[in-house]
Amino acid sequence: MSDRPRVLGIEGTAWAASAAVYDPGEGVSIETDAYQPESGGIDPSEAAEHMHNAIPKVVGTALDHAAGLSDDDPPIDAVAFSRGPGLGPCLRIVGTAARALAQSLDVPLIGVNHMVAHLEIGRHRSGFDSPVCLNASGANAHVLGFHNGRYQVLGETMDTGAGNAIDKFTRHVGWSHPGGPKVEEAARDGEYTELPYVVKGMDFSFSGIMSAAKQEYDGGTPVEDVCVGLQETIFAMLTEVAERALSLTGSDELVLGGGVGQNERLREMLALMCEQRGAQFYAPEPRFLRDNAGMIAVLGATMYEAGDTIGIDESGIDSDFRPDQVPVTWRDEESVARGAVESDRQQGAEATVRIEGDRVYKERAPKTYRHPDLDARLRRERTTLEARLTSEARRNGVPTPLVLDVDRREATITFERVGRSDLQADLTEERVRTVGKHLAALHAAGIVHGDPTTRNIRIDDRRVYMIDFGLGYYSDHVEDYAMDLHVFEQSLDGTAADPSAMRAAFEDGYAAAGEQRVLDQLREIEGRGRYQ
Repeated sequence: MSDRPRVLGIEGTAWAASAAVYDPGEGVSIETDAYQPESGGIDPSEAAEHMHNAIPKVVGTALDHAAGLSDDDPPIDAVAFSRGPGLGPCLRIVGTAARALAQSLDVPLIGVNHMVAHLEIGRHRSGFDSPVCLNASGANAHVLGFHNGRYQVLGETMDTGAGNAIDKFTRHVGWSHPGGPKVEEAARDGEYTELPYVVKGMDFSFSGIMSAAKQEYDGGTPVEDVCVGLQETIFAMLTEVAERALSLTGSDELVLGGGVGQNERLREMLALMCEQRGAQFYAPEPRFLRDNAGMIAVLGATMYEAGDTIGIDESGIDSDFRPDQVPVTWRDEESVARGAVESDRQQGAEATVRIEGDRVYKERAPKTYRHPDLDARLRRERTTLEARLTSEARRNGVPTPLVLDVDRREATITFERVGRSDLQADLTEERVRTVGKHLAALHAAGIVHGDPTTRNIRIDDRRVYMIDFGLGYYSDHVEDYAMDLHVFEQSLDGTAADPSAMRAAFEDGYAAAGEQRVLDQLREIEGRGRYQ
């Protein structure tokens, strides 16, 4: 036997019926039989029928491979399977197969979260210690980091997954599933088409982009041009949010997971972004990006060594199994949050900040990963909004730095220097309570900050200052105000030692000065199922 366990993994969350054997000495052997709908998207009943027919075959092939590795009986030490998230009918078939196999071979059973497996395979193969993880798959899109014993969601889609968003457009134009490779191919011959760009802190939304893309196509814009716009917009959003997560946590490591990660343009954008900020980037080979049992087997082996096995009566599937619901028993208490170092020159997610005496010079340098037209538009719009909203917030009683000069053409702003450090460096309940009051005052004035994280708030002994209004805008919608609260609480979850106490203090502060309906909407946002 190998020094580490030999594990059989079974994957079947949606379209891929897959089985794999992981042996530390031999590597990973994967057998996959993919469901291919004749037209349109995935039909859950058809996918389940495919899973029912294909799982016995791929598992049989994987077991034959395991038997050929040694004379051990049984040939494997444990069975790992994908418990969710995914399509319920498919997950039930995989769960039933895994339970039956574990019982017949008398080996332990391991239930694996599909999304955690996507990111753990990247961490496993990259050798990184505690990277920020971008998951971009069909039904999901998350940015995660390990903190306080779990993979905390630093940002995620607020409506549909990255791959599903693209598939909705390709179904509209009559292309078969999967749509991603077809969009990638068509975009090679197209020109950029402007589409809506929606980033809210480290969260993002794709529904408006899909509607606009369909309208462009229906209005006669060549499909190749719309495909360029789709890729450039969706992937720039994902890349920007990944960079924001690197900036928030202070991490210099990024790994990619999920089937959408097979897209060459997305990988190029992420690599360029990391190169520009001096970070390391790793994307696994394509067989580990698309849905596959190899990642289930590898994480299963790690969980087995940590004693993280389950009984048959505990092995129910969960189609809405979020990655932040998984107790990460197999990792030490290291954290993705490294903290920021105060210096006279700092690289943020969107701009470089230079401090000289009592002045701060903020420059939105061009982002080489973004299409030039999109980059110019964002830099210009965000510079204008930041200057305007910073001053407007100050007039409404919220402490902000004075705006001393603005150059919209060069996308630079000169501010008064405020505070001695970021809030993240010295979190207290009283300070986050004050942040709640500040956001309530902004919302009362019809202002949405857009990116209120623990890095975008400055403190000194007397005051708490709100800075970095580049993603801000005017709104009278309760959803937009609640998203401000959601963004701030996600930043607490990813960086604070005791986020629950900080959340409570923050919401107390908001409740004292703001409207209860915003807090009610925050609860609604937190309860949304984001696997669509």
